[in-house]
Amino acid sequence: MKEKLPKGWILTSLGEITDKSQYGWTTRASSNGNLHLLRTTDITSGKIEWDSVPFCEKEPEDIEKYLLEDGDIVISRAGSVGHSYLLRNPKRSIFASYLIRFKPLVNRFYFFYFLRSSYYWEAISEKSIGVAMANVNASKLKQIEIPLPPLAEQQRIVNKIEELFTNLDKGVESLEEVKSKLKVYRQAILKYAMEGKLTENWRERNKDKIEQTPNPLKNIKINATGELPYGWITTYLKNIALEIKKINPNENPNDSFTYIDIASIDNKKQIIKCPKIYLGKNAPSRARQLVKEGDILFSTVRTYLKNISIVTKEYDNQIASTGFCVLRTLSVNNKWLFYLVQTNFFLNSLNVIQRGTNYPAVRNSDILNQIIIVPPLEEQKEIVDRVEKLFSLADYIEETVNSKLEESNALRQSILKKAFEGKLVPQDPNDESAEILLEKIKMEKSNKVKLVQEKLI
Repeated sequence: MKEKLPKGWILTSLGEITDKSQYGWTTRASSNGNLHLLRTTDITSGKIEWDSVPFCEKEPEDIEKYLLEDGDIVISRAGSVGHSYLLRNPKRSIFASYLIRFKPLVNRFYFFYFLRSSYYWEAISEKSIGVAMANVNASKLKQIEIPLPPLAEQQRIVNKIEELFTNLDKGVESLEEVKSKLKVYRQAILKYAMEGKLTENWRERNKDKIEQTPNPLKNIKINATGELPYGWITTYLKNIALEIKKINPNENPNDSFTYIDIASIDNKKQIIKCPKIYLGKNAPSRARQLVKEGDILFSTVRTYLKNISIVTKEYDNQIASTGFCVLRTLSVNNKWLFYLVQTNFFLNSLNVIQRGTNYPAVRNSDILNQIIIVPPLEEQKEIVDRVEKLFSLADYIEETVNSKLEESNALRQSILKKAFEGKLVPQDPNDESAEILLEKIKMEKSNKVKLVQEKLI
């Protein structure tokens, strides 16, 4: 830190203001036992769900050595490197070997908030302490510099941070609620659209213009529950789907192609994103489906994740994984079908028939045998136009919400920056200086060492 510190503050290191750091216990996790094993993955969300924290397969002989206590801070040294957690009244547990425990000898909340600041994250970077972000060790963590105010001011800083963060949390909670409601709103739009309610007034106004001439699709007789909107019919999805050509890229070993697999789908935006490029000779075994612009890719694996997208012009004549059911049709509006297969009505019936435990999936035939309700072409286009307008409004609101959420994160860092520069709360000249506090801490640590040595003699 290059900023000039306020009077009474001192620049020290994490190692100087903590008790001896300690690595966790090495053992496998077990689904049952008497002693919880806290891992890196249990702390990264910012909240420990103790019911999901496993137990130790093998307990250490000296459990007390590893037993977690209120006020302990654990920092991940691998995986989610640098992530930390302040323990508050933990269940009977020890910590795994990829966590390092620190016991602050200053205000533990002040110490923990520093670990959430940009100063800490800059210090833990490769540029600052010379370690790759793939891992870090206790020695490097102890070297990180921390600005230390008087003990009384530490508490005032913590109080102010928590006051401001509480207000921010309320705002974030409201924004997250809006995002949650937007998901419900989008699904409601699709539901009304596919039930004919979104175009009810349009249909009444255009009744005379809707094409009623029978075609092969309408000759199919399927029992449907409830009365269909005027001009709508029921059929199987397979009756409007065309066959997809299968190819083998290995036959053209030196030709490159774009490969769209399930990982290429952004299931939040329902678009193809960052597909891979391969030579034919290196083609994955599942690269077998030649897709065209306008095709709908519907993942057969974990259908509830909605890995669904339309093939855009840039991916015309490229190759998709056999993990997709590719829906191509000339008899209906492809965008209308795209929205139809995203409805809960369509997906729920598939979710319940998925097979397999590790990779629950449906077959292409399961998808193609779904019964769908098909409106006239003119109404399909009208449905697509209305859905896209309403979705566009929802997208705008969501972008605004996301922008506000980013602002809240930036504001948190701004608060922490001011806190550790001594600009968040006023100084009190009557506070005992941090220099004296640090001397007391050194003396306390020295006395502990002497006590241990005396016991060993």
